[in-house]
Amino acid sequence: MKKFHSPVWCVAGLPFHQMTIEQAVNYLYWSIEHKHRCFLSTPNLNFAATSQFDPDFYKSVIQSDLVVVDGISLLLTAKLLNIPIPERVAGSDIFARLSEQVLSPKIKVFFLGGEPGIAEKAHQQLNKSSQGMISCGFYDPGFVSVEEMSNDSIIEKINNSDPDFLVVALGAKKGQQWILRNQTKLNATVISHLGAVINFVAGHVKRAPEKWQRYGLEWLWRIRQEPKLLKRYFFDAITYSRLLLTQIIPLYWYSRYLTQKVTSHDYQTEVRFSQGEQLIVYLSGCVEGEYLDQLDEIFDDVLDKQVLDVIINVTDLKLIGADIVGRLLFLQGYLERQGRGLSLQGISEKLQRILRFSGVLNRFKLI
Repeated sequence: MKKFHSPVWCVAGLPFHQMTIEQAVNYLYWSIEHKHRCFLSTPNLNFAATSQFDPDFYKSVIQSDLVVVDGISLLLTAKLLNIPIPERVAGSDIFARLSEQVLSPKIKVFFLGGEPGIAEKAHQQLNKSSQGMISCGFYDPGFVSVEEMSNDSIIEKINNSDPDFLVVALGAKKGQQWILRNQTKLNATVISHLGAVINFVAGHVKRAPEKWQRYGLEWLWRIRQEPKLLKRYFFDAITYSRLLLTQIIPLYWYSRYLTQKVTSHDYQTEVRFSQGEQLIVYLSGCVEGEYLDQLDEIFDDVLDKQVLDVIINVTDLKLIGADIVGRLLFLQGYLERQGRGLSLQGISEKLQRILRFSGVLNRFKLI
């Protein structure tokens, strides 16, 4: 399957696939059926905030295979910037949809982490109530380091259960780091850090009523259920307020300003690929519409080469939107997996400003 299988957009410094909940569920079920490995990340405000100052955490997102918006503030940001992310796609909703479907054979799930005793309860409850899933195992590594919970005996325990879906609940930062470190050693088809899911399945925490979710108040419900989350939400809100004032709002106005300056001549677009001692992708004009599909095909071709670093030449590019930035972030993530680098060549001052307001300028090597 192609790596660039659906449109990708940059929101608050992170890349997201343009997907509905139904499309995400279908993609994961297809992946399980065809044994197509998938690292699923479901960023919320905490992900966006942590990624600002934690390079490894950011790396875990761009090296994911599927990234969906699991946060009302990120969805509202997308709407403000006219980015067509259709809806919030919560990890807990994805899991619930797969669990509620009548599937044969059932999806085999392994629970890793959670508070003491919660993984076992989730294991028991899933096997009592799920129509589409069966728990094939669980393990609580306790409060130890990522290195300690990455030993061969734990990996072997998970692999011997032969799960289709590995649910990790170690805290977002530690969980993403653990997945990034161990995913190549694991045989699970789908791997994701879904911290709340294990609590919901175990009955340890109740999911917010649908009305609370619909009005974006699930975070408030979570605080009622788990008061310890208040501190995290408070600092996330401060970080997001800073992003709103220093990046998101400036990006909105500056993008509108540049768009008004574009002439019909600027829309003479070209996307082409050159291979010699280096792999170079040339972008010019205003890349949109069918040219984005062409760009996706070129990026897939570049990844199939599995040799040489990649240069994106943007000397003649007039505008760079969230659609191109999102694709560049994902390309960078896949190239890093292959041990390859990505550079931007000939980027103008105005395009650098767009990347700075997008929160990603420091993510790229400029030449």
